[in-house]
Amino acid sequence: MTRSAEAPTRTHSRPRAALTWAPRVVVGALVIGLLLVGGTAFRVWQLGRVDERSPTDVILVLGAAQYDGRPSPVLQARLEHALTLYQQGVAPTVVTVGGAAKGDQFSEAEAGDRWLTEHGVPNRDVLPVDEGKDTLGSFEAVGSVAKQRGWSSAVIVSDPWHSLRSRTMARDVGLDATTSPTKSGPVVQTRQTQFFYIVRETAGLIYYHLAHASSDFSDPSLQ
Repeated sequence: MTRSAEAPTRTHSRPRAALTWAPRVVVGALVIGLLLVGGTAFRVWQLGRVDERSPTDVILVLGAAQYDGRPSPVLQARLEHALTLYQQGVAPTVVTVGGAAKGDQFSEAEAGDRWLTEHGVPNRDVLPVDEGKDTLGSFEAVGSVAKQRGWSSAVIVSDPWHSLRSRTMARDVGLDATTSPTKSGPVVQTRQTQFFYIVRETAGLIYYHLAHASSDFSDPSLQ
C-alpha cells in the first residue's frame, strides 16, 4: 500500500520540474540570441569605421550593379576609392570582381576594369575576375586566381558595413585580407540607409557562419 501511494507523487514531480526549467531555458536562449546578434552588429559597425589599408599584393574591388558597362553609383564609389589606393602605391594590381546578370552584355568585373583603365590605371595592372553571382562565389573565384598567381594578401574595397563579412570570406579562401571601405556613395548617405545595411550585413554574416553560404538578401545592391 505504501508503494502504490508514493507512485503518483513521483509521476507528478516530473512535469512540475519541467515547468520550472522551461521558462529559464527560453529566457537563456533569448539572451544568447540577443548577445549574438548585438555582438555581430557591433563588429559590423566597428570594422566599417576602420581603414586597414597597408601594402598588399592586390587591391580587391567587390562588384555591384552596372548598366551596359557603366558602373552604378555604388560601384563607382568603390572604384574611385580603389583608384586612390592604387595611386598611393598600396598594391601594384587592382582586381575587379563580379559576374554578369542574365541578359547583360558586361559583367560587374568588366565594368570596373573599363572604368579604371579610363581613369589612368594601365591595363596590365587591372585584372577582371568575372565569376560569382554573390560575394562568396566571387571570393572563391578570386581565391583560385590568387593561388595561381602567388598572391597571399589583399585589401578589400567595398561599402563600410560589408567589410566584416567580406574580410571573413576572403580569409576563409586563404587570403590575408584587410579592408579599406569607401566613405562615399549611396550606402553611407543617410543614417537610415546605414542602419538598414548594418542590419542586412549582421543577418548575412550570421547566416554565413551557420550555413557557410552567401545569402541573396545580404549583398549590397543599391542601384
